[in-house]
This record gives sequence, C-alpha cells and structure tokens, in this order.
Amino acid sequence: MNAPAHVSPMDERIAIAAAEWYFRLQEGASPDEQTACAAWRAADPRHELAWQRAEQLGKTLAGLPPQLALPTLNRKRANGRRNAAKALALLLCAAPAGWLAWNSQPARERLAEHRTATGQRREITLADGTRLHLNTASAVDVRYDAHARVLQLHAGEILVDTALDSYNPPRPLRVETRHGAAHALGTRFTLRQEADHTRVSVLAGAVRIQPAGSQEHLILQPGQQARFTQTTPGTPQDADPQGAEWTRGLLIARNMRLGDFAAELARHRAGLLRCDPAVADQRISGAFQLDDTDAILASLPRAIPIQVHYRSRYWVTLTPAGTRH
Repeated sequence: MNAPAHVSPMDERIAIAAAEWYFRLQEGASPDEQTACAAWRAADPRHELAWQRAEQLGKTLAGLPPQLALPTLNRKRANGRRNAAKALALLLCAAPAGWLAWNSQPARERLAEHRTATGQRREITLADGTRLHLNTASAVDVRYDAHARVLQLHAGEILVDTALDSYNPPRPLRVETRHGAAHALGTRFTLRQEADHTRVSVLAGAVRIQPAGSQEHLILQPGQQARFTQTTPGTPQDADPQGAEWTRGLLIARNMRLGDFAAELARHRAGLLRCDPAVADQRISGAFQLDDTDAILASLPRAIPIQVHYRSRYWVTLTPAGTRH
C-alpha cells in the first residue's frame, strides 16, 4: 500500500474528532448528526482536510484482508467504535509514516482490542459466553458477525473455552494466526504463536488445523497437540497435561532443562533473562508462582548448583555456582 502524496501530520484532537465522525456516520447517523458533522467540517479548513483523509483511509483499510485492516472497523458496540476511532486517528496523525507502520506486527499488537503486558494475564468473557484467557504479552482481536466468530491472535498465547452459540444455525468459531487457523469443534484448547509456527493443544472436544498456504488439514483430539506452519498442519503429539496451568498463575517444570525454563520464565519478566550454556542442561522440577519472578529466581540456587547474577534489575544471568563477575 502506497502513502498518498503530500500528506503531512495533523493535530491530534482534530484527527480524533474526524475519526469519531467517520465511524458515527458509518454506523448510520441521524439527520441531526449528519448536519452536525457537516457543520464541523465547514468550521475549519483543517477539519475538512482531516475528514477527507479519514474517509480515504477508512475506505482503503476496509478493502484490505481482515488481518491487515483496522481490527475494530465497522464494529457496532460503543467500545468497538472507540477503538476503531483511536486506530484511525493514530494513522491520521502519523501520516505518511503511519501508512508504513500499520503493516508492522507491533502496530497491530498495540491496537488489538484485548492485550496483556509482559507478566500480565487476563480472563475475558465474550459476547457469546466464550471464555478467553490471555497469557503474558498477548494480543487478540475479536470479530463476530452473523456468520462466524473469529479471534485473531496477533501475539502470545490464549486459552479458548468455547460456548454454545445461540445463533441458528450456530456460527463456527475459529482462531486465526499468521500461520493459519484453528477451527473449534465444541472445545477447550490453547494456542501459542511463535515466530515460525503456532502450537495448538486440545483440552476437550476437537480442533481442526488449517494452514494458511495449504489444503491439508489435521484434526486434534483431547490430549493432543501439534505445531503448524503456513504450509504444514504438523503431526499429532501428546500434549502436556499441565500446559494450561499458566491460567492459574503457575509455571510447572518437570525435569525441564534450565535453558528452557529460563526461556519460559523470560516471557513473564520484563528485561533480559539469560542462561549460561554451561548450566543450560541442568534439570529442574517444581511448581512456580509466576506473579513473583524475583522469588522464582531467588529459589533456584537452593534447588540446583547455580547462581543468579544481577547486572541490573532488568538484566539477569543464570551462571554456574561460584562464578566470579
């Protein structure tokens, strides 16, 4: 997508007003609201310019594939309109750089309807009763209409506890990632999106995996997991029976490599957590409370022969016991 020629940034307040007017009229404004919008546009040349840009951007983004368009575009709920207006205003203020920034993964994560920061977890009940758990540093958009229920996972990990849909016929529910889609078949399951694959683990019911770039598919049954890419649905494997304990704030380690344990803990902790290769193959077991990662680190030297070296609060390295720094 190319940026329009001669586009310059604009005042944030004007951009927000233009975006709000745009979505209000998109939802079917009353004659009085249409008159008020026209008066606002005529009151200042900057208002009219902002309106024209908002209209142009809105139409352009509405024509893009869902994973690239505004995540909240055309939502009828009040909070959906606010999120959409915020996203559109951000692009208006950032133009022309905003045109390029919109396609970036970080931008889509920041503007997602539901998201968590590093170390944060959330539980949300969606409009149909489906319960959605977000793990640390996760971002999800929700797109429900008369035909389908779609969750777009931009980053991180979620647990989906699917509710029975009241629509007749019931609308299918699927979760989309950059690698493809997981179609829920009356189920409870987790998805974790990594750079090169998405991992799906089924706790109840069944899930059909459909890679984005392949006609192959795979159906997972309870207790199974698979890692799928854009071209392959993966191979069924036994799922970790305690893989969803993060929803209760627990990290469960069973004879886990310390290097893998540190990588998992780092997802829940701000800053840099590294593991020296000299101790990476040591093994650790236990149940650890994720709400206090400092306490977890402090407990490690009591369990295995290592030491925790703090270069700063946000730069921590696990090293062999007795290492001098």
